[in-house]
Amino acid sequence: MRNSRRAIRNQVLAEEKIRIVLDGLHGEISIAELCRRDGISERLYDRWSKEWLQAGKRRLADDTARSGTTREVKDLKRKDLELKEVAAEKAVELRRLNSSKIGDGRRRCGASLGDDA
Repeated sequence: MRNSRRAIRNQVLAEEKIRIVLDGLHGEISIAELCRRDGISERLYDRWSKEWLQAGKRRLADDTARSGTTREVKDLKRKDLELKEVAAEKAVELRRLNSSKIGDGRRRCGASLGDDA
């Protein structure tokens, strides 16, 4: 039971970690004093602050090259498929028109050649 209490005590909530890191960044008290006050080691504080700063960098990078939400991605894929279908239909229609023009031209040419002969 004593070990489980220690494990629970050692698991600090994310909000608490953020508060501690922000307190350290404010600089109103030394990191050593902050760590003593909150019962953590300076190494642990350093690790948390590095993690927090790296997460901030990743988040800022995501703002410039943001990933779409699942819903946005599904909508874009659906629209992409619709556009591909329309393009395919138009390509088939264009081929039919071109082949009928070529076919009509051959018949006319062949008919005129046959008439002259």
